[in-house]
Amino acid sequence: MNKYLWRRLLMLALIVVMVRNAAWAAPAVTVEKIRTSQTAETVRIVFDVNALPEYSITTLDNPLRLVIDMPGAVNQAASQYVFNDPTVGKLRLGAPEPGKLRAVIDLKTVYMYKVFTLQNPNRLVIDIIKNYEQKLVEEVAPGIKYTSWLRNTASGPVWSHILDVDPKAGYIVKPVLSNGAVQGLEPLTPMAERARAIAAVNGSYFGLDGSIIGLLKIDGEIVSTPELPRTALAIMPDGKLVIDQINYEGNIELPDGRTVPINAVNRERGENELVLYNGLYAPATGTNNFGIEYVVVNGKVAAVNINNSQIPADGAVLSAHGSAARLLACLKVGDAVKVNQTLGPVGDKARHVLGAGPMLVKNNSVFLTTKVEEFGSDVAGGRAPRTAIGLKADGHVLAVVVDGRQDNSIGMTLLELALFMQELGAQDAMNLDGGGSSEMMVKGKIVNKPSDGRERRLGDALAIVASPVAN
Repeated sequence: MNKYLWRRLLMLALIVVMVRNAAWAAPAVTVEKIRTSQTAETVRIVFDVNALPEYSITTLDNPLRLVIDMPGAVNQAASQYVFNDPTVGKLRLGAPEPGKLRAVIDLKTVYMYKVFTLQNPNRLVIDIIKNYEQKLVEEVAPGIKYTSWLRNTASGPVWSHILDVDPKAGYIVKPVLSNGAVQGLEPLTPMAERARAIAAVNGSYFGLDGSIIGLLKIDGEIVSTPELPRTALAIMPDGKLVIDQINYEGNIELPDGRTVPINAVNRERGENELVLYNGLYAPATGTNNFGIEYVVVNGKVAAVNINNSQIPADGAVLSAHGSAARLLACLKVGDAVKVNQTLGPVGDKARHVLGAGPMLVKNNSVFLTTKVEEFGSDVAGGRAPRTAIGLKADGHVLAVVVDGRQDNSIGMTLLELALFMQELGAQDAMNLDGGGSSEMMVKGKIVNKPSDGRERRLGDALAIVASPVAN
């Protein structure tokens, strides 16, 4: 190898060593100072640096954290900052590995953020945005719009889920029973699937055995009755919806002309009560042997039993105890009995009725009937997950679920829910069951986050289905 080539190789090696030494000697990005500021809308964190850093961002949900990694950076400022703020908890700086600086921001509620750099002087800026809105709108089907709306309020974040349905586009709203019967409970998903629903929400209040607490009428047959007049959704044969207070009255007309009041339909019989059981309850009444029961088919007594009578598909069972049983003691097999039931002018005409309450909006004004309808703190107290149904002036139906009892959504009070339904354009609106029952399904998917962390088993639901005329 000649001298000229050796000389070139030696010079090249020297250049490589000089470049490498220069790289080793180059100063790292240094965080020299950290400044913070807070407003009602934003928490700003500013890293004063000697050079603009490279950085990557990671967001964590559990726990809520914003993580910024800066390779090749070192920190000469304080390693921890604590904030007196409802959204931001604290900032911690550390080195998870040699040659990397990590800033971890602990958050208390959901948030939005911006991270950017500025020059002259060099700064890395982090903005935690507290007052924000995220609204995603999706057309589920022609005439059905789903909106996911996350926004911050003075009290915290609220995440609502809104269905806007145009009945004129070929849809009807109808109640669906769990398992097709009163007895027993079932999650919303199988109920909606069985009804071939495009979307669905939870419906009435219910007991642990599946009994419906309040008024329910399906396909012209009364399924359950309220203890006092409460708000209900009436669905008329032409698909029109009406929200109003509806009450039940019923009696049995005996052969001698006397009448005996019916205390309830399709629920556990109490002391001195007359309860009517029809085919939507269960295969049998499930009653104890302290009363007497009359099986009625085609308006006549077909059998007399002590308890747990089989319920005929084409008839009913009159189950009586105590003073009510004594009033019916004259009945025997073959006697004619007439069952009279009414829900008033609107309820009698309706094909379906689903009761819950209280009323939220009436004639475009907030109209809470909490005290009149005697709702307790389990329904009326504080913020909670909520479900509501509303009617707009243009005939559209609003079904709304608000998540609650979670870091990313604090829920609503009944008044807040009423104001929200009014904001959405409801001229009439009512509250449905809430809490862990609040749930919305759209095209086979649960779109909200039930507060139980999973689907709760329900007594009934409201389904949005294609009108048979439209098929």
